[in-house]
Amino acid sequence: MFRKCMLFLSLGVIGLAGCNRHPASSLQPKKNTVAAGEIGSRLPDFSMSDLQGRRISSADLRGKVVLIDFWATWCEPCKREMPGYQKLLTRYGSDGFAVIGFKFDVMADTEDPVLFAERIGVRYPLAVAVDDLKQKFGGIEGLPTTMLYDRQGILRAKVIGFEYTNVIESELKPLL
Repeated sequence: MFRKCMLFLSLGVIGLAGCNRHPASSLQPKKNTVAAGEIGSRLPDFSMSDLQGRRISSADLRGKVVLIDFWATWCEPCKREMPGYQKLLTRYGSDGFAVIGFKFDVMADTEDPVLFAERIGVRYPLAVAVDDLKQKFGGIEGLPTTMLYDRQGILRAKVIGFEYTNVIESELKPLL
């Protein structure tokens, strides 16, 4: 009789032990979510017209290494950086490299942005960075801001402020 009671009690304890478990969904591994604009985050979805009226979209960039540059006509470091990005695009564009420039609109332009781009030799797509877009990239803390995404759309490098083209190129080459 004692053995039957012990067996019954043991089975009851084992049965109750499973009652306090977490639901199966909470046992699934959690996705490693990285905040937008942080290293390891994904290239956000966007679709808009560039300054020339052509459609640009993140969907068109899938499978490419992508440099996103936030700039302004009144930003002196931007004026120095952007021609270097054009040179990188000319050099590596056929290897699956793309550049998109998003113009900040928080202050008045010092010149027409299309003429500005022509004057400094930039031919890659340029579009206005509306507030919603800036938030998709995690908010922009300063200009210029450069973000480099790999072919899987993962942010691998981020620079706030001026950076020399050769430094960006050294980050770019392993991703190609």
